[in-house]
Amino acid sequence: MAAALFIATAVGLYNAARADGAWRVSGQALSGLPLTSVAVRGAVVLAGSPEGIWRSRDAGRTWLKADEGLALRHVRWVSASPGPGGPILAGTEPAGIFVSRDAGASWDADPGVWKLRDANGWFLPYSPRAGCVRGFAVAASGPDRGRIYAAVEVGGVLVSDDDGRSWRLAAGSDGKPQMDRDLGALIHPDVHSIAVHPSSSDCVTAATGGGLFRSVDGGRSWKKIHPGYVRAAWVDPCGHRHIIAGPADGVSRNGRVEASLDGGRTWHPASTGMQAPWADRMVERFFQLQGELIAVSSGGELWSKTLNGSTWSRILPEIARAVAVAAGK
Repeated sequence: MAAALFIATAVGLYNAARADGAWRVSGQALSGLPLTSVAVRGAVVLAGSPEGIWRSRDAGRTWLKADEGLALRHVRWVSASPGPGGPILAGTEPAGIFVSRDAGASWDADPGVWKLRDANGWFLPYSPRAGCVRGFAVAASGPDRGRIYAAVEVGGVLVSDDDGRSWRLAAGSDGKPQMDRDLGALIHPDVHSIAVHPSSSDCVTAATGGGLFRSVDGGRSWKKIHPGYVRAAWVDPCGHRHIIAGPADGVSRNGRVEASLDGGRTWHPASTGMQAPWADRMVERFFQLQGELIAVSSGGELWSKTLNGSTWSRILPEIARAVAVAAGK
């Protein structure tokens, strides 16, 4: 189990540590700030918000704004790529991607993302902003090790093969935001999150508003493996055929957890302990922290189970409006 957690919420950042086998709140920072995401690399902690990025160099004890070069301040997601020298990535609303190579102290952008956004008319169903970047995944192995995938709502999937310096549309993503059409082997453009399996840079799974999609050729073609509205999916690092998804019948309607052991051909209920389906919420994100899987609901609740377990338990109920977690030391 992870030694510590950082939990981003709509009202600030919390620290939690394990005590007597359970997670306990151990501290709080950035009180009152509406955070969107959190990432950790060593002693550096980064918290995204609609007003920019906050940065701590001492494991969350003190904080300063870190907006140098961040031309778009509404940060929807911040992610630290694996390895001490890898880039740190920030996705914004309107859709933009910013990259830091100095542990989050300053940021650079590829204007090509903005050109794709404007040329294709990316949008958000709930906002006048021109789309947003909601997540990243970095390939750990395979023919394109180090490739970065980005999830765009509503725009599709972007790919970078140069550590985030430049971005292009994945071959199986045409960048057009129209959702009600025959997609063929294209991915649905309303992409909420994305994962690449550690065994291969070509095995990519994306949660979208039109279903859960998988590509086995690096994003050149896609197959729908679950028909529900999905924002979150976890793929077992020990075997890509084992998938846990958080589908719903629409936005936060009858949200639940389902699992597949055969790469998405068949699914079975996996919400034991949650009293799901939930009438008015769904799983927003999954996070694996060593041997534990944590689910964050759109209602701001945190749920946990062991990777080999089947029963979810509510954790840290005193924390309200959680949106993201990251492992610390």
